[in-house]
Amino acid sequence: MNKKTPGKNNSAITNRRAKFDYELGEDLIVGMALTGLETRAARDGHVQLKGSFVTIRNNELWLNNASFSIKLNERGQVGARSIDTSPKKLLAKRKQIDDLYQRKQSGMSIVPTKMLTHGRYVKLVIALGKGKKNYDKRETLKRRDQERDSRSAMKHI
Repeated sequence: MNKKTPGKNNSAITNRRAKFDYELGEDLIVGMALTGLETRAARDGHVQLKGSFVTIRNNELWLNNASFSIKLNERGQVGARSIDTSPKKLLAKRKQIDDLYQRKQSGMSIVPTKMLTHGRYVKLVIALGKGKKNYDKRETLKRRDQERDSRSAMKHI
């Protein structure tokens, strides 16, 4: 019987930095071509999406700079891991790739926001985003602080 560890969310790995650095638009869920060790790392939650980005090369989508902490199966080394940041191929339909290419030409970026690991396949949620300037980021932080203060004030009343 396979039991999940309590309190651990194995279903999604998020890129929290993406919402801070980009104004995100619509989402698209694409598949990933991974090896067995990379799939195991994703299911265990040993993936870092911070700083990763998606490019289009030869009419194919590629995930770059995502860190997979791959478990090494060597004798005598318990829990030894290696970091793999090689590009991973993303699986999408031709029409979706062409649409992303058109949007990318107009100055948008393709950003991975979440990796879904529940179910049979490992999927990646990507979004089109426009980069924020520093003053936009400060405004976001200021608005978030004001909302937090107003919620706490309402709670105390």
